[in-house]
Amino acid sequence: MKDFIRLDDTDNVVTVTRALEAGVEIEGARTASLVPRGHKVAVRAIARGEPVRKYAQIIGYAACDIAPGEHVHTHNLEFRNVAAEYDFATDLRPVAMVPEERRDTFMGFRRAGGRVGTRNYIAILTSVNCSATAARMIASAFGPEELARYPNVDGVVAFVHGTGCGMAGDGDGFEALQRVMWGYARHPNHAGVLMVGLGCEMNQIDWLLEAYGLERGPLFQTMNIQDVAGLRRTVEMGVEKVRAMLPLANEARRQPCPASELTVALQCGGSDAWSGITANPALGHACDLLVAQGGTGVLAETPEIYGAEHLLTRRAVDRAVGEKLVSLIRWWEDYTRRNNGSMDNNPSPGNKKGGLTTILEKSLGAAAKGGTTPLIGVYKYGEPVTARGFVFMDSPGYDPVSVTGQIASGCNLVVFTTGRGSAFGSKPAPCIKVATNTEMYQRMTEDMDINAGAMLTEGVSLEEKGREIYEMILRVASGERSKSEAQGLGDYEFVPWQIGATM
Repeated sequence: MKDFIRLDDTDNVVTVTRALEAGVEIEGARTASLVPRGHKVAVRAIARGEPVRKYAQIIGYAACDIAPGEHVHTHNLEFRNVAAEYDFATDLRPVAMVPEERRDTFMGFRRAGGRVGTRNYIAILTSVNCSATAARMIASAFGPEELARYPNVDGVVAFVHGTGCGMAGDGDGFEALQRVMWGYARHPNHAGVLMVGLGCEMNQIDWLLEAYGLERGPLFQTMNIQDVAGLRRTVEMGVEKVRAMLPLANEARRQPCPASELTVALQCGGSDAWSGITANPALGHACDLLVAQGGTGVLAETPEIYGAEHLLTRRAVDRAVGEKLVSLIRWWEDYTRRNNGSMDNNPSPGNKKGGLTTILEKSLGAAAKGGTTPLIGVYKYGEPVTARGFVFMDSPGYDPVSVTGQIASGCNLVVFTTGRGSAFGSKPAPCIKVATNTEMYQRMTEDMDINAGAMLTEGVSLEEKGREIYEMILRVASGERSKSEAQGLGDYEFVPWQIGATM
């Protein structure tokens, strides 16, 4: 490898591929001090207040005069709020759709109504934190020995959370929680669902059933602790209900399904400078391959497209879709302002140690997960995704909250890129982990499924790595366990977004 990577001829910084001591020559300049791997070096003089460019885009402004060869990071690069003018539908690249008769397939579970799952779980959903203990006790009653009698069932999982009461009975927060509960209650990766409440909470189970037209049956049941007469009896009755579901759930069989039935969450966490150079663009290529098959890729984390949203509005199929994305950006600017925060509170300390300086730089790399196809829809948090193609769902950048919303929206598989190394997994949608750099991949090989760092260390092309990710999506969708599944991750990563006051 060269000592540095220049991403565009118009950039005034480059990214170093190894730690460089002072005095190393880079494009006619010499490094002025030690520069950590993945960090930026100025390749020409940058005056105070002048834009600093990477990816041919602005990632911040010089906080002081910066000489050629200087390390560019938090000490001399400052953030400013985005003041972009937006173009709409000006960068629409036609998708070469694969004819239906030639589309790839995976082995999935066909559900009533035409939905397709990649896993076959029984879910225990809670309406409120007060029923969380009961749900965990019910799920823990089903150990490996009993579940071994039902080989087509992937497990019994409790999805518990810390809200559901002490909140307004309408508005953004309540509606988001109801969408999440509905999304998990009707998720195609669930063969059966038991909903457990307390009885007096704000988030009433009966309201959910009425609002979304959910009907009870052998594989969908509900109960409240107060109606059943206490915790112990609720747990006993819940175990009985799940035990009756198991043989019915076990009747499900995998069968060939077109790749168009896949809805994949595009996620990143623990990012570093290589995220936007290796793993995220490779995942973007995999997303393009999936869209060409008629499938769906769901990008999220609105704060992590901040400063890159103008690139997405150009890909919006029409002005209405683009304006919807811009309205989310404006909401987040107001939301952080009202809570005495800043959009630049993200990136995290780990992101910065990995070479990312501002949210603008992080967002430009994160948006690459969405590939190059047109943006055909913008959705609320947890809102059912009905379009097929590349879409965006509003969410925070906090990984478990974001993925919870993507799964609620219908994602039946997750691909998660990471540079620092993230111990994350998700249920009921299996999670594939993609490492951005070879060093971390080798250090955390039990956690990482794919090494996108090979694009740097071994010269693997973007297209090759994207194809590798896409082919693993098909295998994992067919039942191959990802490494996060093998380690048992996913039981504690259900975290619905809490919006609004806790009262």
